[in-house]
Amino acid sequence: MTICYFDAFSGISGDMTVGALCDAGASFATVTAALTSLNLGASFRLEKTKRKGMAASKFHVEGGEQKAHRHLPHIEKIISSGDMSKRAKDNALAVFRKLGEAESKSHNVPLEKVHFHEVGAVDSISDIVGACVALDALNIDEVYASRINVGSGTVITEHGVLPVPAPATTELLIGKPIYSAGPEVELTTPTGAAILAALATGYGAAPALEIISQGFGAGDKDFPNQANVLRVLIGKRSTANESTTVTVIEANIDDSTPQVLAYAMERLFEAGALDVTLETVYMKKNRPGTKLTVLSVPAMVDQLAAVLFEETSTLGVRFHQAERRVQSRTISAVETSFGSVRVKQGANGSYAPEFEDCRRLAIEHKVPLRAVIAEASHNYRKGI
Repeated sequence: MTICYFDAFSGISGDMTVGALCDAGASFATVTAALTSLNLGASFRLEKTKRKGMAASKFHVEGGEQKAHRHLPHIEKIISSGDMSKRAKDNALAVFRKLGEAESKSHNVPLEKVHFHEVGAVDSISDIVGACVALDALNIDEVYASRINVGSGTVITEHGVLPVPAPATTELLIGKPIYSAGPEVELTTPTGAAILAALATGYGAAPALEIISQGFGAGDKDFPNQANVLRVLIGKRSTANESTTVTVIEANIDDSTPQVLAYAMERLFEAGALDVTLETVYMKKNRPGTKLTVLSVPAMVDQLAAVLFEETSTLGVRFHQAERRVQSRTISAVETSFGSVRVKQGANGSYAPEFEDCRRLAIEHKVPLRAVIAEASHNYRKGI
């Protein structure tokens, strides 16, 4: 499985994405051929340059009708007519739909009525399609991203002066880990945010991988104190044990009912907790209580703590960092007389049928849960 990891320490934009992916090995000739087939009247150039002394590639779109304001159906028609793989085309359409949904919510207009301004111009269409074609050319199976540096200050748009991140960018990054560092400029654009919102499956530290290549895509400006580049890492998923940093969130609670705590656990898992446990403890004045412990990726701490405060009676929570070592895992399916069951396998040979699959089949066929688990385990061992 080939992974692309976007390291957005200086933000992300569409042209930075194309530049970084081509710098990492994507064929620029393939990208250019696909973009030319869109008949936008533009030409395309990849410039080798530097940002704060770092070698990088700058993607340029020259010519074409840059002031055109297009609606989503028009843009979808342009992309659908292009000569590129189905996956690249589907991904580009998904990115624009994400953009359309964000603009629709920001301006309170129906999706089909959204009037694209900057992101409907030739350069933005080229950036998005070019990025999706480059990802396809690199045979990327999964996309991940770091925390996203959005910048600060204000930006001048078709709607006047807006705060950074702009409303559409903010809408696209809801639920994603962001921060602001460096110069007071827009570091993450709506186009860059839409690419991540549509294609990335996870955020935070890089997943365990064996690096094949890296690439740097240059932004427009050269900042005095940081390299204005987007870095991408291309690699194969590693079979090595993955060691990651997690945040442990804890709260001692002595005045909540079991029903409330069980519901809080469900909400925490839904919000993205890695694990949640409840442990009986004795608190001050020998009161029996519950220690609620949550494992979280560092970027999700505030979101999960908010759930704790909302769903339980605790007035405070504790945080501390820990290292979590995760063995590489794969998932395959086995057939049983009740239906298909996914089985999770560890690198050391251990395995376990997926509980939710077994539970669902036990209910559907009105048989004991242990019978489904036993047959799934037996068939897995036999290689059925």
